[in-house]
Parts: sequence; C-alpha cells; structure tokens
Amino acid sequence: MKFIGTIKLKPLLLSLLIPLGLGGAVGLFLALTGQFNDYGELFQPPLSPPPWVFFAAWVILYALMGISSYLVLTADVPVGTRSDALWLYFVQLGVNLIWPVLFFYFDMRLAAFLWIIVLIATVVRMIVSFWFISRPAALLQIPYILWLIFAAYLNGATYILNG
Repeated sequence: MKFIGTIKLKPLLLSLLIPLGLGGAVGLFLALTGQFNDYGELFQPPLSPPPWVFFAAWVILYALMGISSYLVLTADVPVGTRSDALWLYFVQLGVNLIWPVLFFYFDMRLAAFLWIIVLIATVVRMIVSFWFISRPAALLQIPYILWLIFAAYLNGATYILNG
C-alpha cells in the first residue's frame, strides 16, 4: 500500500480548498461579527489554550482533512465505496461548520456541546469508512478526533462555568 502514488494536482488542490475555504469562511464570519472577543470574556476551564492555538490547530486539521479526502478520492476502489466514504466526509464537514456558529454566534453552549458529540460520532464513522479504503487517510484523521474530544471538554466545561 502506497501512501501517495502519482499526485493529481487539481483534485489535491480542490480537496484542500474545500475544508480550508469553508472553515476559513466561517472563522472570518465569526471574527467580523466580534464573536471571538466574547469568548475571551468567559470563565475558561483548566487547560484552555491561548486563542492563537485554535487558529493554528484548525488550519492544520482542515489541511489534514483535505489530504485525507484526496487519498480516498483517488484510491483504487469501487466508485460506490469511495462515494459512501466521501458522503460521510461531507456530512461531518457540514456538522463541523455548524458547531462554531452554535457556540460562538448564538451562544448556545449546551446545544454546541451536544452537537460536538454528534460530530465526534460522525467523524469516528468516517474514520472507519476511510480505514477500509486508505489507512493513511484514516490515520490522518486521528489528530482531528483527538482535538474534537479536547474541544468537547472545553465546550462542556465552558458551559458549566458560565451557566
């Protein structure tokens, strides 16, 4: 099993652009509406990183998502198998993009916590699906699932600390 054979540049760039572009658009929307400023005023749970860590982490995670989806997209498996896995990928991406809107824009911390649990379950399902197509693609998602578990802790604790 090769990690990467011949790189197909257009599909790779598109695979990177989708999560980075969508994540960046949501982040820009929240930044322009001042929602990140409000977060700094909340009581923070132990282990809360400084704000720049969130930005750096998400850029890396969205890039890993893009590479991972590219590996699935270009895998030598039946089209239906790829389609099912990529459908799960896009579902989790949509669920992912709704979470910051719930948490930051609408200040719905409990709903956001429940939503991130759904996101974690969806990502686990996606990772399993990717595993049967491209193990490297599945492994590239491990930092994402670990970050989501940490984010769920931060979300839940923020909800508890701030009522």
